[in-house]
Amino acid sequence: MRAGPERPRLLVLRALGLGDLLAGVPALRALRRAHPGHEIVLAAPPGLAAAAAACGAVDTLLPAAAPGRAVPRSIPWDAPPPAVAVDLHGNGPPSHRVLAALAPGRLLGFARAGVPGIDGPRWSPGEHERERWCRLLRFYGIPADPADLALDPPPGPPPAPDAVVLHPGAGSAARCWPAERYAQVARGLLARGRRVVVTGGPGEDDLVARVAVPGAEVLGGGLPFPVLSALIAGARAVVSGDTGIAHLAVAHATPSVTLFGPVAPTLWGPPPLPRHRALWHPGPPGDPHASRPDARLLRITPDEVLGALAGLEAVTA
Repeated sequence: MRAGPERPRLLVLRALGLGDLLAGVPALRALRRAHPGHEIVLAAPPGLAAAAAACGAVDTLLPAAAPGRAVPRSIPWDAPPPAVAVDLHGNGPPSHRVLAALAPGRLLGFARAGVPGIDGPRWSPGEHERERWCRLLRFYGIPADPADLALDPPPGPPPAPDAVVLHPGAGSAARCWPAERYAQVARGLLARGRRVVVTGGPGEDDLVARVAVPGAEVLGGGLPFPVLSALIAGARAVVSGDTGIAHLAVAHATPSVTLFGPVAPTLWGPPPLPRHRALWHPGPPGDPHASRPDARLLRITPDEVLGALAGLEAVTA
């Protein structure tokens, strides 16, 4: 990062995916309010620049990424040390150390044995992701509200107004409900007279094609964030696994049905509001990065999803 105007900088590390960024929006906004004179720099994948800008709390995105959910080996920082660095990536020590290497004036993060210089709270593995990072900031005297996550809809009309959006993909096979079951849901919705749109990310064209039954529309190939955001903001409802688009539905207050398997909705699920349904069959935690669908996810049936959507219509009509 090159030196810019003389303005103190606050660096946040959260080099993860879209859902992670959206779950971190309450914490980012809390940092913005607590440091109004600082430039807020977010170290995150470059593809998240538009989403980061939409949250209204980030001034600069500094490209940083690593395979999977790993910590970047370094941060391309070419400026005086940040006044404050905040670890919103993990509980250390790798994420702590990559920030400490920049010699920030102050480093905020969860305390971890063997990592000196951090006096933060202890990590709690059973905590919801939004609350986790807000609790971290509150420890340091920064008020943070995990419910502060709404995004304004993009300007202009949505690309498929009032559609039920089916998004079969996810970051790993463990969180991907079978395509043929999404196809059954699509048929059921079309039989009810609903408009159905199937979305997918880059490289998911084959998956989308297996879901897109006759009568369904396709918006695949990895929509640019402004288009995806407009689609979800204008949707009738969203059905997906535990992935970024589910968090986007929450951010736009769009009714949603989210299918959980290896990870319980108490850790990553939507707020407990009538417009959101989290489907999950309890059981021992699974591996969210496994190469096959989780056994708990496979217990969810198409009839459960269609029933949840019908229930949403009853409470949101």
